[in-house]
Amino acid sequence: MESWIPVDFDSLADASSPEKKLTVVALRLAILEKAACGVGALGFIWATVVLLGGFAIALQRTDFWFVTVILLVEGARIFSRSHELEWQHQATWSLAEAGALSFRAIRSSSRGAARAFRFLFETSGPRGAVVGTPVGLPVSVDGRQWRSPELLSCFTRKSDPRSSANRTGQSRESPRHPNGGWVFISSNISRLLYWLQLISATACVILSLMRLVQQDYGEVSAAADETEKQNRGPALNIFYSLALSEALLFLAERAYWEWKVSRCLLLEEANRECGLGPAGLVSVRRFFYDAYSRCINGSIFDGIKMDMVSFGEELLVSGSRDEQLIGVRILLRFADKAMRRIGASVAVMERLVEMLNWKSSGEEEIRTAAAVVVSKLAGKKQSGIRVAGITGAMESISSLLDTGSGANATRLEEINGRQVTADRPEKNQHSTFNLLGLLILKKLAKDPDNCDKIGKTKGLIPKIIDFTTAIGRKIRHQNPIPSTDPEIQAAKRALQVLKLLAGTTGRTGEILRREISEIVFTISNIREILKHGEDEISKSLQTIGVEIITFLAMDEAARDSIGATGGMMRELMRIFLDCAGPAVSAGGDVGRDRHVRMEAGEALAMLVVESERNCERVLRVGENVVERLVDAAGDPLIGVKASRLLSYLCAYGEVANGFQRMKAVIKAFPMVLNAMMNGERKQLEFIGNSARIVKFMAQLIS
Repeated sequence: MESWIPVDFDSLADASSPEKKLTVVALRLAILEKAACGVGALGFIWATVVLLGGFAIALQRTDFWFVTVILLVEGARIFSRSHELEWQHQATWSLAEAGALSFRAIRSSSRGAARAFRFLFETSGPRGAVVGTPVGLPVSVDGRQWRSPELLSCFTRKSDPRSSANRTGQSRESPRHPNGGWVFISSNISRLLYWLQLISATACVILSLMRLVQQDYGEVSAAADETEKQNRGPALNIFYSLALSEALLFLAERAYWEWKVSRCLLLEEANRECGLGPAGLVSVRRFFYDAYSRCINGSIFDGIKMDMVSFGEELLVSGSRDEQLIGVRILLRFADKAMRRIGASVAVMERLVEMLNWKSSGEEEIRTAAAVVVSKLAGKKQSGIRVAGITGAMESISSLLDTGSGANATRLEEINGRQVTADRPEKNQHSTFNLLGLLILKKLAKDPDNCDKIGKTKGLIPKIIDFTTAIGRKIRHQNPIPSTDPEIQAAKRALQVLKLLAGTTGRTGEILRREISEIVFTISNIREILKHGEDEISKSLQTIGVEIITFLAMDEAARDSIGATGGMMRELMRIFLDCAGPAVSAGGDVGRDRHVRMEAGEALAMLVVESERNCERVLRVGENVVERLVDAAGDPLIGVKASRLLSYLCAYGEVANGFQRMKAVIKAFPMVLNAMMNGERKQLEFIGNSARIVKFMAQLIS
């Protein structure tokens, strides 16, 4: 029989997610609050039914008024308690919603009450209409109250009437809050109701104790029966005891609240453990109030079931911009741990994708955070499929690639050749959105179905290609190239996306390769990249560019357009034959040099296969190009690629003016045969190459 082991729920809450500390405290507070409400309800029933109903005539004037005052005070406390929760809930986000019309927090109870009453009875005149500078939220640090302008500034955004009108259907003149003056005093009213409860509870304690200690309930008239004489005193004692118990329970709850929240800095500690930063304190406070409200208004265990992720999802799909900002911040913080949960919620994913298209000047942070979360979702296969399957997802992602330099139509005209603008501003405020949009596309493009959707999105591929336009100028004039340059990073990601699109298999791949190669700047931009590979950054760009050429060469129509681009064959041949020496001697990355040389050889082979024109272009690269290829056939690194290229030139380059230059191929035959016999190369590869060379030699001899 297994022995029972007690469980320490406090340690269990500490070991799990940090927000569990908040829900446990909210549960304890709710237990005290509901116990106080239960005792108060019992006392109210006892007073109305037993005392005022049964002994109303027998009660002396003192007890009658004591009972009446206690009932009124407790009724006011219960009323203020229910509404204090609403005002506390409002105060956690109304500051951000109000923007620059923030107010100074109350520093003392007396000043706070006076200020609250002054705001309540003032008309909405100049005080409510003047736009002031944000002062900041009071934040408890080491037991003291400090103002944090940074906390408020994180949530203060200037609303864009146009964007609000577009999304909500409101007119441009209509304010976001018709009763904005009331929003500013939500915290003041909450504090006023808080002190009203404390005063009422203290009054109940004093009044109840006075009567319980005095036990002076007056003389019973001679006309009263014996039962009335015996029951009036105990009935009053029971009522005063119930009133005293209710008030003490409430004061105990308030004391525990103040101890945990103000003295132990529970919210600040939870915010620090959650890693939400200075602006996250508002999120944590809102979470705590919501958990407490659920425990009070519903089942006592409703709040204990809450966690930060579900809380963030609820706020994200709400209608308030500031609630959405809090929600997306929470999801961004916990995205790595809760990726499956976020990806399983259709409503959350649709809202995140919708946020990608928000272009208001006050919504940059929401848009950026949503883009980061979507990029994380796109990295998971199933979540990426769901993201791409959302209606309008590709259009929203495409909006991230806008640079802000002009309308989309103008940019398409630039790409199509009507207006060429090679220079792009180095400090572009949209660079963050551009990088995130390209990152999302890069992750989505790993799935062929998503590639098909990318290709069908109007204007998306031209936008991607446009990020490679200015890279040639930067490589040409900057040496070394800074890896942190936003344009360099955007160009690299754009090339990576193009590589994935061009490498797609099946019918989708054919369509994408044709579309990419038909854009006039695709090949010329890659050619500019191939011209420069001196440092590490340009070498990596060069490698990706060569791989794109290799994939595009799979399309027969693209081969001729690539070969017809001036200087492309020369640059590929230079990389293939000459790339090794300078890099190795300069201490460069030998592995990367080898890879780019192999890719250049593969690209050349793909370009000349079944293309007589490209074979002729290769032969015109230099006077001794064939001799150099023959020498390269014996190289242990690129010998296979050189032999394949020679065999393709023999098979598909049978032009009359090239026979004299191709006679040097005969020198390569012994090397190819020797390598095949020694097993140093791929034997099947060399059998095919040797067959083509022998056939060509026979034609020369005949």
